[in-house]
Amino acid sequence: MKPLLLLFGSNSNTKSKAVPFMVFVLVLTGMVEQGEGTTCHSTFLSALVQLIPCRAAVAPFSRIPPSETCCNAIKALGQPCLCVLVNGPPITGVDRNMARQLPQKCTANFEPCDAMK
Repeated sequence: MKPLLLLFGSNSNTKSKAVPFMVFVLVLTGMVEQGEGTTCHSTFLSALVQLIPCRAAVAPFSRIPPSETCCNAIKALGQPCLCVLVNGPPITGVDRNMARQLPQKCTANFEPCDAMK
């Protein structure tokens, strides 16, 4: 936490301003553009939470097909947010290739997620 204190100062007034600023930055980083003008309006964490029903289907070496609840979550989340997740930072316990296959397995009419360049 010391670098954070150096950035925002060390008195209590600036500490109270630092938390809303950090939340604002985290929200903005979650709103990532995905090609063709389509944007994910969820934060990375909230998109990840929405896909909890899919965890068994994307676990490494899993042969479990996505459940109906998982497929409904995929369709509700949308292609831009799914692509943010599969192209974003590594997620422990998630096989990215299996996650990229979820739209096809769930018959969601999504364009494929291109790997980030």
